[in-house]
Amino acid sequence: MRGTRRTRWCMAGVLAASALIATPAARAEEPPDGRLTELVNPFIGSRNEGNTFPGAAVPFGMVQLSPDTGHSTGYDYAQNRVRGFSLVHLSGVGCRIGGDLPVLPTTGDITRTDYAQYAAAFSHDDEEASPGYYRVGLASGIRAELTATARTGVQRYTFPATGKANVLLNAAQALHKPVSSAVEILDDRTVRTEITGHGFCRDTGPYTVHTITRFSRPFTAYGTWDGRTVTPGARTGAGGAYVRFDTTGDRVVEATTALSYVDARGAAANLDTEGGRSFDAVRRRAREEWERRLAAVRVRGGTPALRRTFYSSLYRSYLAPNIGGDADGRYLGWDRRVHRARGFTYYQNWSLWDTYRTQAQLLALLAPREARDMARSVVAVAEDGGWLPKWGYGPVETNIMTGDPVTPFLTTAYHSGLLKGFEERAYRALRENADGVPPAAYPGVGREANAEYIARGFAPYVKGRPYAKMGDSDYHYGASVTLEYALADAMLAQMARGLGHHEDAARYAARSRNYRNIFDPATGFFRARDASGAFAGPPDPARGTGFHEGTAWQYQWLVPQDVPGLVGLIGGRSAADARLDAFFAYDRLLADPERTAREVWVHGDPYAYYNAAVYNPMNEPDLIAPYTYLSTGRPWKTTDVVHAALTLFTDSPEGLTGNDDLGTMSAWHVLSAIGLFPVQPGYGTWGLTTPVFDRVDLALDRRYWPAGRLTVTAPGTSATDRYVQAVRTDGTPHGRTYLTTGALRSLRSLAFTVGPRPSAWGTAPEAAPPVLTY
Repeated sequence: MRGTRRTRWCMAGVLAASALIATPAARAEEPPDGRLTELVNPFIGSRNEGNTFPGAAVPFGMVQLSPDTGHSTGYDYAQNRVRGFSLVHLSGVGCRIGGDLPVLPTTGDITRTDYAQYAAAFSHDDEEASPGYYRVGLASGIRAELTATARTGVQRYTFPATGKANVLLNAAQALHKPVSSAVEILDDRTVRTEITGHGFCRDTGPYTVHTITRFSRPFTAYGTWDGRTVTPGARTGAGGAYVRFDTTGDRVVEATTALSYVDARGAAANLDTEGGRSFDAVRRRAREEWERRLAAVRVRGGTPALRRTFYSSLYRSYLAPNIGGDADGRYLGWDRRVHRARGFTYYQNWSLWDTYRTQAQLLALLAPREARDMARSVVAVAEDGGWLPKWGYGPVETNIMTGDPVTPFLTTAYHSGLLKGFEERAYRALRENADGVPPAAYPGVGREANAEYIARGFAPYVKGRPYAKMGDSDYHYGASVTLEYALADAMLAQMARGLGHHEDAARYAARSRNYRNIFDPATGFFRARDASGAFAGPPDPARGTGFHEGTAWQYQWLVPQDVPGLVGLIGGRSAADARLDAFFAYDRLLADPERTAREVWVHGDPYAYYNAAVYNPMNEPDLIAPYTYLSTGRPWKTTDVVHAALTLFTDSPEGLTGNDDLGTMSAWHVLSAIGLFPVQPGYGTWGLTTPVFDRVDLALDRRYWPAGRLTVTAPGTSATDRYVQAVRTDGTPHGRTYLTTGALRSLRSLAFTVGPRPSAWGTAPEAAPPVLTY
């Protein structure tokens, strides 16, 4: 049955793209047993650089116990050998990294220590995954099952009848690059490790994870290894350890591994707090946690494929950020000191350049308690370590990506009411970040080009400038960095105004118009400027000079704070609309949406960011671009583009648009399918477009969303009847193309009337999202 279930998923993926937008005759309700977890396929995105993982985790858990198959240290569906089941994975990151402490069951004598040599073959026909659970049958005859709690990974291995059933613990593998490791067999059931690694895309400072693994039965033998030397009976080593069991009678071995980023005492305490339960009990609890989380969104209508892809994206949206503190509240701060979170849970792993655009808003809506703690954790990073993060892994700044993503992340939290009680603390950290750069001794770069940006109104593009610190450099991407800084300034201006800091608000609002300083009237596009102020690079806007993962064609729409101002630079609404049509290949899109999405927008390579003049739905700079039509008076075109992009999400291992980036693309899918999208990331503006379901019921936390629920309806929505004819909010006609967070707080119903042709709804200039440059 499990193998059949997996095969069914793969076959469904072949048909999913064409079935994603429902037709009136093809409707499906909830699964018969009511379990929404049955609609989730964790294998989506595990092939063609989606870089997801299929293993076991609970929502936002510290541990993601999952197989590594040879895609660097992660999982690639195209591979057929398991090198180990490791503790830590990041969902959808582009650096293809996997986990610390891979553990693998084997049989026979232990003479080799290289995981590539003891890797076990498997078939996808004998593989299964669901939220909180993973199972695979290995060619060795061993069945491996995985589940998890927040801070522990639980394994169950069913061996053949043998006197040499082994479990290998490889302490020499780290998330990216190992630095040092140590392993110690404490007693006849317990193994402890300490693993130090560094690097994330590029070299970073080191991080250390501490683990302790307790087995369900005593070892019959054990040993450790260093390098290639295996020492039977040894209790300590640097490379790893093996433990042996006699399974001629009882063939099952269970093990629980606890993790801590603080110290060995923290790992032991986490094991005592969350361990001790049977595998089946942990699995049931994990499934219950996922059921509760997924049940916050109940959809009606849509095809089976649409529902599976939707709930799978919702599932991935809840995988990160991750709990970073121990059960006793202790966590390792960015100052390398131990702190204790009082009154909140400490989180870590901040893919902010990605998540500030979609996932931060989705979590503020559906998981506000956790989102509040995440915001508090980001502020704690600044208060503990001296500066706000850019892209943080564990207790380490990586400086991956550019711009100022932390500002719209935190201002989103502010406008969602998540910073109450520490607004001024957050604002102080944001102001320091916006007006300066971190000290030279601090590992982070912050707004690296801030001095020039503040003095001259743009961040210069300096080709080949040496890296000041590890990670990326803002100077290498001066054009896109200027746009990102200006967006952040606009959002900080709104927060400053709300807190009564009016002089700051005026200053940041003025800076938010700096996007104009890199507009080249000769080309009609944004261009990088060098240190002298001259435009740099070729004038062709399809070239990527000075833009991070994109071109001027993609980045020209990244002015959500002032789309009317951008439209004016381009030449007015008609000129902007024509350029949008060219960007989206709109004429071809109307004739064949799915083919246009796959053959015009996507070119096969998930990393094809440069030398393109069309929409790239696989990358973050373009995520809000379809919603620009809301400001040009053609809101129906937003629906056309969004619904075409949704066909790229399918129920197959290739069913993601590039890297998921810790839930960013998945959150785009969820929000766009519901019909509510954050068109001004960092501010409380939700653009409206046609939902793909007849009805969506959102269960909301009354402490942050007083109405307690929101029902979104679009009866009859389909591939043909997809155009908004009218919108009603709690029964009242609503002519604008957006809602504010303030309005959403008290709203109970959002009703779309749809039809087969565009209407006049939302076409008036006053219907467009607001300007934020004041």
